[in-house]
Amino acid sequence: MEKSTHKKNFDPEHMSLQEQLKFEIAQELGLDAKVLEQGWRSLTSKESGRIGGMMTKRRRQMKEAAGKEKDS
Repeated sequence: MEKSTHKKNFDPEHMSLQEQLKFEIAQELGLDAKVLEQGWRSLTSKESGRIGGMMTKRRRQMKEAAGKEKDS
């Protein structure tokens, strides 16, 4: 099976909520310029892992905050 050579263009103007969170974290890590110039595939596995870990942590915090608001 061949890998697709189709390259998805990164469009910062039309992002889902998950993509917005991902890009926000990339900005915090100073990786936004690299992503804009070369795309997500240019990131190393270490960089991608850091973004993924931070996304998970941030989602968990948002879920906990939403749960606390419901209790109030």
